[in-house]
Amino acid sequence: MSSPVTFDLPISGMTCASCAGRVERALGQVPGVASVNVNLASEKARVQSANGDLAPLVQAIESAGYQVPSENLELVIGGMTCASCAGRIERALSKQPGVLSVSVNLANERARLQVLRGSDPQALITAVQQAGYSASRPDSAIPAEAEPQAHLLHERWALGLALLLTLPLVVPMLVEPFGLHWMLPAWLQFALATPVQFVFGARFYRAAWSALRARAGNMDQLVTIGTSAAYGLSLYQWAQAPTGSMPHLYFEASAVIISLILLGKYLESRAKRQTSSAIRALQALRPERALRLRDGVEQWVALSEVQLADLIVIKPGERFPVDGTVRDGQSHADEALISGESLPQPKQPGDKVTAGAINGEGRLLVETTALGAETVLARIIRLVEDAQAAKAPIQKLVDRVSQVFVPAVLLIALATLLIWLLLGAGLETALLNAVAVLVIACPCALGLATPTAIMAGTGVAARHGILIKDAEALEIAHGVTRVAFDKTGTLTSGAPRIAHLRAVDDNSAQLLQLAGALQLGSEHPLAKAVLDACSEQQLDLPAVSHSKALAGRGIAGQVGERQLALGNKRLLEEHWLQNQVLLDEARAWEAEGRTLSWLLELAPEPRVLGLFAFGDTLKEGALEAIAALSAQGIDSHLISGDNRGSVQAVAQALGIHQAHAEVLPADKAALINRLRQDAVVAMVGDGINDAPALAAADVGIAMGSGTDVAMHAAGITLMRGDPRLVAAALDISRRTYNKIRQNLFWAFAYNLIGIPLAAAGLLNPMLAGAAMAASSVSVVSNALLLKTWKPKARSGVNP
Repeated sequence: MSSPVTFDLPISGMTCASCAGRVERALGQVPGVASVNVNLASEKARVQSANGDLAPLVQAIESAGYQVPSENLELVIGGMTCASCAGRIERALSKQPGVLSVSVNLANERARLQVLRGSDPQALITAVQQAGYSASRPDSAIPAEAEPQAHLLHERWALGLALLLTLPLVVPMLVEPFGLHWMLPAWLQFALATPVQFVFGARFYRAAWSALRARAGNMDQLVTIGTSAAYGLSLYQWAQAPTGSMPHLYFEASAVIISLILLGKYLESRAKRQTSSAIRALQALRPERALRLRDGVEQWVALSEVQLADLIVIKPGERFPVDGTVRDGQSHADEALISGESLPQPKQPGDKVTAGAINGEGRLLVETTALGAETVLARIIRLVEDAQAAKAPIQKLVDRVSQVFVPAVLLIALATLLIWLLLGAGLETALLNAVAVLVIACPCALGLATPTAIMAGTGVAARHGILIKDAEALEIAHGVTRVAFDKTGTLTSGAPRIAHLRAVDDNSAQLLQLAGALQLGSEHPLAKAVLDACSEQQLDLPAVSHSKALAGRGIAGQVGERQLALGNKRLLEEHWLQNQVLLDEARAWEAEGRTLSWLLELAPEPRVLGLFAFGDTLKEGALEAIAALSAQGIDSHLISGDNRGSVQAVAQALGIHQAHAEVLPADKAALINRLRQDAVVAMVGDGINDAPALAAADVGIAMGSGTDVAMHAAGITLMRGDPRLVAAALDISRRTYNKIRQNLFWAFAYNLIGIPLAAAGLLNPMLAGAAMAASSVSVVSNALLLKTWKPKARSGVNP
């Protein structure tokens, strides 16, 4: 029986001794727990558990109403060669105390862990090393390009020298079809093949030995056993041959197999590097210094020295080093690599700018509002890295297969050897067929099939302003058949304008002046529409006093001797005022979906002064977005808290047949759950009130122009508020998922077809080695085809 495992769990939320007692009781009820001691002062619980499983302990604490603080760690892994390696590392790390979850990505050679706060990274690194691999913390001081470039250069030189030594061994085979029969002397074959086998093939021996010490299986063991068998058979045949005779040797087989696999590894490394090009392109956007203006003096400083509220000078053609607000100057900003918007965006005082964008023709003075990890660019990089590091649910099948793949292939190879011997074939034939089985089996293709497609898909999506939060959202999004849109700020601009106004005395200018005076200083969208109209007509606004908000009704104030109020129909009814002509107008405008505001004079003479009708304008591309979704067979729904007339008007204009009006924020999530009963539903929104619905949907899609709460609840974020990107996001999800399925199909099919052919003696070892190398390269190359994807054109035509 295994000894109990001791866990030290940090706990937050405890305030008194009764809290500590409650946590102790909760943990004591978990099966397998031998002892519990909760320390209120240190906010920690020491638990001894027989089963060593951390998850039920964390769940018990959270069920009791407290939290277990955690943090994310990343490790750079070295020495992985196939899916079996990734699975071995995951199992080794998951056994470490304090590890809540772990995901190892073969394609980018990273391990992403969620651990208890305060966990020792060195213990995790040691666990990886004991499993037979190398691990280190990412070093931000090392340029992202340097290490991969050096590794790629080393692989290129090794490959070139290996091919140079192997070519003379292959030449006799190439000229034999032309009637030329000659062989290199045995000693020369030995001299050429030995460096290839033990110098350039040393990487396979090292990795195989590390896996063997860790009692694990990997691709390198298959390669080393197979090539060593061919090399050893050649030595045996040479030693047994009579003096002066030319034995049949297989040095060329072992050398060719290693050279071809080295070629495959080089092409695979180069292709994998291309899948992460989106991250490198984003990281390259960050300048290392900034021109700071302080006390009238401009000075170049390191970006680490810049503080919030510092003034930064941005010259024409330079990249913005920080997020900030323009304080002086006018220009345009190229934000293509951040938001996917191809057209430069105008910038003037008061506008926001984003780190990484390129300043256009003007000199700008920017006040810093975000630095480092809090900038929009840093958050984009973090989201893309998280998505690329995550595992899609479909990967679970591959993980299960990879655990038994290498042992199964070894057994098949052994069975092949024995069966051929029993059938009367010579040792040479039986051994070569067993070698072919070992060489052709390729768990690499299985391990690369999913992560390379995810990396390529999320990378190209990010370049076009679509941030996919995780692999699960990517996998679910491909099956969406129904999209629910919020109205305001999503399909409409969210900035209402005055569509109609009617003054009782026909003095529209004065009506607008009085309404504008009441709205001075208000942040309400309708107030902004009134003030914008006053500004366009260059109206001078009279002073207002005793201004006060009327909850749920409007606003009131005094202009000169007149007591005025501006608000909705409830305000009109509250003061028993009406005007039949305006009431008829109101009904007609409400039928158009307009929002109404009444201007009333309350004193000295209570009366109706006039009526305003406000209308929200459709966003550019909204009509094309709905049409594109319809063309893909996706139903669109409109969900809004606005009045029925307004919602119906927008739905009719866009061709949406299912509209839900006057839906309270609390009821949006319930409506989404009803829509999910017979379809996979995506919810598109931008506001705080949309967050519950975004979380309730199968896939939440947030407009990047909206609130952080909405983006946090969503699985996909659109970096610019273009509704056409909704169809584009679903399209890249479908294409990426199709690539995953294609890759997995060919990876499985390759092994299911290739291994039996090799066992049947229908493949020689060299051809098997070539096929193995080609399988991994083809999987990665197929994923790279996603890099050519572009969102639908502005016209709404599918790509």
